[in-house]
Amino acid sequence: MKKVLFYTKNNCLLCDEAYDLLKVIQEIEPFELDLINIYKDDALLEEYQIIIPVVKIDQEEFYGDSLEMSVILEKLTS
Repeated sequence: MKKVLFYTKNNCLLCDEAYDLLKVIQEIEPFELDLINIYKDDALLEEYQIIIPVVKIDQEEFYGDSLEMSVILEKLTS
């Protein structure tokens, strides 16, 4: 089973939408989901604060336009 890292923060509408998408995908293709609040680590905050939400699978990051069901499913099943 693959592990998915989800970089997020509180009170983030885009993060909430991405989380909902991940939960739907998880029903189709099971994976372990690790939620990471970027505000708990200064280095993560600096790296991700303007691009969250970010999904990381096998060292590849997905955000913005690449954060779509088909893209995530393809990566999970490859």
